[in-house]
Amino acid sequence: MSQSSMVEVKRYPFNQDAISELRSNAFAADSWPLVYVLSDEKHRRAYIGETTDTLTRMSTHLKHDEKQLLTAVHLITSEYFNKSATLDVESLLIKYMAADGKYTLLNGNLGLADHNYYQRDALYNEVFREVWNRLIAKGVVSRTLDHLDNSDVFKYSPYKSLSFDQRQGLLTIMHELLNPGVKNIVIEGGAGTGKSVLAIFLFKLLLSENHHVDLRDFSEDEAEIQSLLAKLRKATPKPKMALVVPMTSFRTTLKKAFKHVSGLSPSMVISPSELAKQHYDIVLVDESHRLRKRKNLGAYFGSFDKTCAALSMDKHSCSEVDWVCQQSAKAIFFYDQGQSIKPSDADTEVFLRLKAAKDSVKHSLLSQFRVKAGQPYVEFVDNLLNGRVGEEEVFRAKNYEFEVFESLGDMVQAINEKETKVSLSRLIAGYSWPWISKKDSTAYDIVVDGVQLRWNSTNTDWINKEGSHNEVGCIHTTQGYDLNYAGIIFGEEIRFDTETQSIVIDKTNYFDRTGGQGIKDPEELKQYIINIYRTIMLRGIRGTFVYACDKALREYLKQHIPLRAPSQVENRTPEVVNLKPYVNAVPLFDLQAAAGTFSDLQDTQYKDWVAVPSGIPVREGMFACRVIGESMNRVIPNGTLCLFRPDRGGSRNGKTVLVECTDSIDADFGSRYTVKVYESFKTEDEHGWLHKRIQLKPNSYDQNFETLELNEENALQYRVVGEFMCVIE
Repeated sequence: MSQSSMVEVKRYPFNQDAISELRSNAFAADSWPLVYVLSDEKHRRAYIGETTDTLTRMSTHLKHDEKQLLTAVHLITSEYFNKSATLDVESLLIKYMAADGKYTLLNGNLGLADHNYYQRDALYNEVFREVWNRLIAKGVVSRTLDHLDNSDVFKYSPYKSLSFDQRQGLLTIMHELLNPGVKNIVIEGGAGTGKSVLAIFLFKLLLSENHHVDLRDFSEDEAEIQSLLAKLRKATPKPKMALVVPMTSFRTTLKKAFKHVSGLSPSMVISPSELAKQHYDIVLVDESHRLRKRKNLGAYFGSFDKTCAALSMDKHSCSEVDWVCQQSAKAIFFYDQGQSIKPSDADTEVFLRLKAAKDSVKHSLLSQFRVKAGQPYVEFVDNLLNGRVGEEEVFRAKNYEFEVFESLGDMVQAINEKETKVSLSRLIAGYSWPWISKKDSTAYDIVVDGVQLRWNSTNTDWINKEGSHNEVGCIHTTQGYDLNYAGIIFGEEIRFDTETQSIVIDKTNYFDRTGGQGIKDPEELKQYIINIYRTIMLRGIRGTFVYACDKALREYLKQHIPLRAPSQVENRTPEVVNLKPYVNAVPLFDLQAAAGTFSDLQDTQYKDWVAVPSGIPVREGMFACRVIGESMNRVIPNGTLCLFRPDRGGSRNGKTVLVECTDSIDADFGSRYTVKVYESFKTEDEHGWLHKRIQLKPNSYDQNFETLELNEENALQYRVVGEFMCVIE
């Protein structure tokens, strides 16, 4: 079987009359294991499942209150499928379709434990990629897997497999929620141990209705979880819940993750001050080490005092930890003492008292998930920053790029190249420079050896902002986030004393307005700054690059981190009797024959119309054309008829688009039009003007096709005229 025929996806209407039509599918009729997607275009809802008894399963779904309202079923079949493979494909589809965002999923939680099986990595990873490409072709999903892998909506989706460590944490929490003697649960874990994933998974699980919870028999834990869930349902049938996130930027990101999950809403993710509005049955606090006390609050003083008054608390002695405890029947704190990075953070003693209280329990997460180098890297960074590494000790890992740079320019270049190759690569610095560009967008904040850089231009969701790879983030815009590569700039506020052989702090070069005020003990300030660098050095999944402004500190780092060499940067359309324009049919354009512009084509009288697959709402402006060539053959076979809708603007990243080339001919397409995957980035020239850099990427089995790079000069020659919806067979 060839690569392009490893998987087949066929679409059928989903109704009682269509069950007999499914018998014509050999995989469905002969009880082969397969995966299916039920969907409804109008209301944008979907359900994903797997079965070896397709006809019975579809009949059962047609009797279900919610699923019977869905209108189409896509059967995903392959000769390579077995029961383990279909379970895996089903679980992966739920994760990725939730992040794709086209549909709100009706599925409950899945995949509490990963399972392995024969040829999983060797064969089935490619099978799933083929499944996804076939679904793009059918219009069931829209964004590429590579794009979704880098999205926070995917990383913080509740549809995730949990590790053994996380499952034990889940069981501990559920048991203690049922324990009348326990009010507060503290889950401790370092950066990258999966606290956020566990918090969101638990939140979704506790709010899912019984018929939405689908826990498979992958391990002995599932029966226990089902039993605990049933008891929690009985104790509190519809719990009032909130997820408190202290940091504004990360809170915005998690609201996006909640948006397309059935049963969840962005309004469930709240700030600490919003706790004053009502009392909750269960409150989860992610990044609880960033809950604040009344110190160095800046503009937040007024809101803090107002909330204290509303809760009848003494503003001078309480903290946001007290707000959580008072406004919840049960509180779950996800906590890491090592990530407390400001004097406004609630004191360590507050959490020590909380953990020691009679009505509190604690549990630890130990496994490292973020950094590929694992726990040894985490421990090395901690020892490095606290002067506990051996004189000859150098950290190396085969699967992790960890390097120190002699030149900041070389590190900036390395991060930019990683951004081009894998995305999500950012520069992060200690707060060693004032934020001049906040008031003057033409000014540079960080100037080192001829390299000119600016701080992050926004505090909200900066990591995902276009062009952020050309700026420098700080601890406040990166804490809680994952990156592929992080380039860490150690500023002038952190130095190395060669006489004492220790790291020292220069307070005069520390410019976080609320970060150092009121601290008289130099050791206390040093600990905050060490925590900042420790936290940002644990952002990179694939690698961490380091540059130190202080020469002595750079020499110290070179003793223990490998040195980067200078400048070495590396279905078939149902039969339609009557074609009704913009009811069940759209105009067919012959783009190969087109001599004029796309607008000229639209102005002509349409002669040919083509039927649109049933279940897809048709609107004026939609059109069809035949896509020629092999540059998109993972999704669109050569010569296939495809449906497009007019370009609506907004984010096109990761989507397949039709582009008009006014001054050139696409060699593959044979005309002035090309179909490619769209990605855009913001960049800067030497004058500081921002403009877009656009990539039009092939999606082909043939690796010889190259990405088309558009800069400010030639971008005007290209215009997006349509967004790919699906293949019309």
